[in-house]
Amino acid sequence: MSHPILSPFVEIERADWARLAPRTPNPLTEAEVRRLRGLGDRLELREVAEVYLPLSRLVSLYQESAARLHRETTAFLGAKAEPTPFVIGVAGSVAVGKSTTARLLQELLRRWEGSPKVDLITTDGFLHPNRVLEQRGLMGRKGFPESYDRRALLGFVSRVKSGEAEVRAPVYSHLTYDILPDDEIVVRRPDILIVEGLNVLQPPPSSAHLAVSDLFDFSIYVDARTSAIREWYVERFFALKAGAFQDPLSYFHRFADLTDSQARAYAQEVWDSINGPNLVEHIVPTRSRADLVLRKAEDHTIRSVLLRKV
Repeated sequence: MSHPILSPFVEIERADWARLAPRTPNPLTEAEVRRLRGLGDRLELREVAEVYLPLSRLVSLYQESAARLHRETTAFLGAKAEPTPFVIGVAGSVAVGKSTTARLLQELLRRWEGSPKVDLITTDGFLHPNRVLEQRGLMGRKGFPESYDRRALLGFVSRVKSGEAEVRAPVYSHLTYDILPDDEIVVRRPDILIVEGLNVLQPPPSSAHLAVSDLFDFSIYVDARTSAIREWYVERFFALKAGAFQDPLSYFHRFADLTDSQARAYAQEVWDSINGPNLVEHIVPTRSRADLVLRKAEDHTIRSVLLRKV
């Protein structure tokens, strides 16, 4: 006798999820959506209304619940109820659209009641500088867990979560493909902090350690078939080749004059040797740790939502 497959998630099809949308107008304009969507993403106003508006409402409910629990717990302990930021993690592969999801969620959450202060950081800023990666022989593994300064990232999120007045983070340049030594992001007591990156849902290295994901109040994983993400990565490489790579200051300027066949072959090689293995070995295994999974179809649109059972 076969047994039903048990899962900690309930899967909600796109049409059913859309019915959960609040009865409020979409707060974003077409121009804002174009500004927020990443290179190669096909985000449209309809998807914002049907998928991301109800998602932002769900997250706001979690935030309100966490704030209420914090107030009641501190009152029970007879302590002073200093508010702490609600921290959201957004994970997923290169080229899957997680950056678009993070930026969009930031904009929508800002527009809920009370206009909360929502800050966003990417873990790119916590990559080791190229000189360090070169010294350690890790330039070919950029994006893998060992290429990040995980201690610095954990320290940053811990300090924000603890309510420090001002916390600083490094800045990464996709133009120079390196950390900017004279730049930084300053986070000043946000109501909500979104942390976006490939490996943000990684478990701790051992039971004696803390992982940055342990500090998340809510986490999202953006998912799609690996074959689809591979093709999106190649499409994005072509878009960069025609755009950012044309800048002489770009780290990848040397690829600007590749023929289309050379560009496709190179992008596929990078995926197959770096991004694909990182996805399979380190990123996909963290999917089950998320509170919510956005599943994309081949055309980049969300086809269903998996929500962890409460």
